[in-house]
Amino acid sequence: QVQLVESGGGSVQAGGSLRLSCAISGITYSRYCMGWFRQAPGKEREGVAAFYSGSVTTAFAAYADSVKGRFTISQDNAKNMVYLQMNSLKPEDTAMYYCAANSYCPGLRSSSLFRYWGQGTQVTVSS
Repeated sequence: QVQLVESGGGSVQAGGSLRLSCAISGITYSRYCMGWFRQAPGKEREGVAAFYSGSVTTAFAAYADSVKGRFTISQDNAKNMVYLQMNSLKPEDTAMYYCAANSYCPGLRSSSLFRYWGQGTQVTVSS
């Protein structure tokens, strides 16, 4: 059974940092595309970052324009964890953040094509 469990959310002031974690079980995640998405109340779900380790020639990371230079997606193979380091947080980053996995990378704008999802962790950024 595939499980993705997010943690690390919380409340922080603008300019602060948070690191979200996603614990993965049930899949060999290094062969999967791992993504972070977010959804604010009244808004559509938005792709934030995706990472595919694949092979040396196919590994890549992608970021939404709104978070480039501020957020970094990474993984820890030994711990079966994927992280989202979020720096210079802004009030508009406030949302529920979800970890997702899929056997291929459909793109940050194709969240519906990600097969596996976690339950989410709330991030609140105050001004």
